[in-house]
Amino acid sequence: MIKRLLALLCILPLIVPTKVTAQYDAHEAFAPLDYVHPPNRMRSANGTPGVAYWQNEADYDVKVKFDTSSKVIEGDVLITYTNNSPDKLSNLWLQLVQNIDRNDARAARIKNPSLAENDKGFHLSKVSIMKNGQRDAADYLIDGTRMQVRLQEPLKGDGGAIKLHIDFSYQLQESSRGGRSGYMDTENGRLYEVSYWYPRMCVYDDMNGWNTLPFLGYGEFYLDYGDISYSITLPAGLLVTGSGVLDNPKEVLTQKELKRLGKAKHSDKTVLIRGKDDLNEPATKKTDNGWLTWHFHMNDTRDVAWAASEAFLWDAARINLPDDTQALAMSFYPVESASDSCHGRGTEYLKSAVESFSEWYPYPYRTAINVGGKVVGMEFPGLAMNWWKAKEESLFALLVHEIGHSWYPMIVGSNERRYPWMDEGVNTFIDLLTQNTFNDGEYAPKRDGEYAPGGGNPADEIVSLLQKRDIKPIMTRADAFAGDVIHPVTYFKAAFGLVLLRNVILGKERFDYAFKQYTKAWAYEHPSPADFFRAINNFAGADLNWFWRGWFYNNWQLDQAVKSVKYVDGKPEKGANVTIENLKKLPMPVIVKVIEENGNSRKLKLPVEVWEKDGEATFKVNTTSGIKEVLLDPDKVLPDVDRGNNIWLGS
Repeated sequence: MIKRLLALLCILPLIVPTKVTAQYDAHEAFAPLDYVHPPNRMRSANGTPGVAYWQNEADYDVKVKFDTSSKVIEGDVLITYTNNSPDKLSNLWLQLVQNIDRNDARAARIKNPSLAENDKGFHLSKVSIMKNGQRDAADYLIDGTRMQVRLQEPLKGDGGAIKLHIDFSYQLQESSRGGRSGYMDTENGRLYEVSYWYPRMCVYDDMNGWNTLPFLGYGEFYLDYGDISYSITLPAGLLVTGSGVLDNPKEVLTQKELKRLGKAKHSDKTVLIRGKDDLNEPATKKTDNGWLTWHFHMNDTRDVAWAASEAFLWDAARINLPDDTQALAMSFYPVESASDSCHGRGTEYLKSAVESFSEWYPYPYRTAINVGGKVVGMEFPGLAMNWWKAKEESLFALLVHEIGHSWYPMIVGSNERRYPWMDEGVNTFIDLLTQNTFNDGEYAPKRDGEYAPGGGNPADEIVSLLQKRDIKPIMTRADAFAGDVIHPVTYFKAAFGLVLLRNVILGKERFDYAFKQYTKAWAYEHPSPADFFRAINNFAGADLNWFWRGWFYNNWQLDQAVKSVKYVDGKPEKGANVTIENLKKLPMPVIVKVIEENGNSRKLKLPVEVWEKDGEATFKVNTTSGIKEVLLDPDKVLPDVDRGNNIWLGS
């Protein structure tokens, strides 16, 4: 026992804090962090929903007809809204996202206030409140992408429900201002992608009340959960796919398609359901009147989207989930995208991604869908729209990222309008792990945009972002970012922060457990950033407030340096005292490699608390000969802004 203790003491450094450097402030770095939303009965101090947590519910029944000649989508939606809050609601707020295409919408007025009005966006012919089977006209006001319904009688809390019936129409644009819908012509017909296509409820929560931030383009989802049933009537011959489950396959699909679909449900290999050779045959059943109605449903979801085309090729394969259940991966794309370098491998990518992400939380839906079309890349619950020209690694990265959003924020329902990093950054992080393991690393390592070009070191690449002037911190609203900055900050920097937690600060075992517990606790709920931070702190057993403050709330930089190396009593055999400095505001653990002249080397790790008192510290290294080199962060895993001062060389 004594020998083991002595051996351990030879490895562990003796840390002696000394003076404070000019820029680093230990008190500022490690001061208590006051979160915007303090813990209460709604949100526990351990980062999980509290005993009094409530959340409202929105269920939808949507029925539309799509006239492909006029490109008008027309129909109605019945919304059943349940108020589980303790508050009486005197008014309701809804999102009318298609109104972003109007020139009087805020997104347009910000850039060009002199634009003449147009007739795009939603047209509401009737807005009613259902009472005893009757439709009573509602008092409502439309303001851009939002609508307020003013109630004559407040909606009671603790489970009070109301039914809104809205008749609506809008013309599908070739490319919407929001970039999430559109259509394109292909060799074999027109391909339509449809999203944000019906009036949807805003979220009323315990943190902000009604969340009524307008849709300006960057901030995407924040929606309540519920069950959605939807029907789309459109010309026969157009193959339709949508979020969730097709309820009437025998009424719309051909016998050949049904047979192949049944085979795909039991196959780990991709099965072609509609191939190139089938394009000369009808994609659907024929009807007397030339129209077909497709019925879909999806439960416990925030939204649904769909796509249609007579030009679709269609393939599928079984997804194997951790709880011994299965789902179905499906891809729909034009013949132009059919090669194995393009969407021909889409289902393979999709299946692998869903199986990989299910290690964090089992995929809850029965289908996962990839659509190759005009939309460059956009996520919806269980459905991803991916650019038809994307190929090989770029397609894999795009498809994996978009379907990964089915976990964040579609299952873990964060607020993208206010905190885009909670979906984009978290999702980019899980993408990274999946991309590095797919097919023995076929497309590894993952790179992410301007600040992570291929071949570079991510820790060094992010330094250029941190050193940019006036860069906004991660904790910034989506629409407050400039277009060239939102991706590197909310995707790359946020994801890299989680990499630091997993690989450097906590270790994989502690981080993975905490991350899974956070995901499980907030599945189908609405976490805030404070909930995420508290959950990781509590489940990992660490006070990480210094990291949340420096990396998320601020853009603090890191610069660790070796100041000096001095032998004890001038004799190398007695060991050496190494003095290090923290020259910038961000503290981090210290990783140091010591190489002796006799060839012996060792790697030591000092906890972040080495900086808790001061910005300079001295630790002892037990040596048996002179030191050839002392190197901080030898594997370059930390975003150190100046690696030139990381090394000390012996004489």
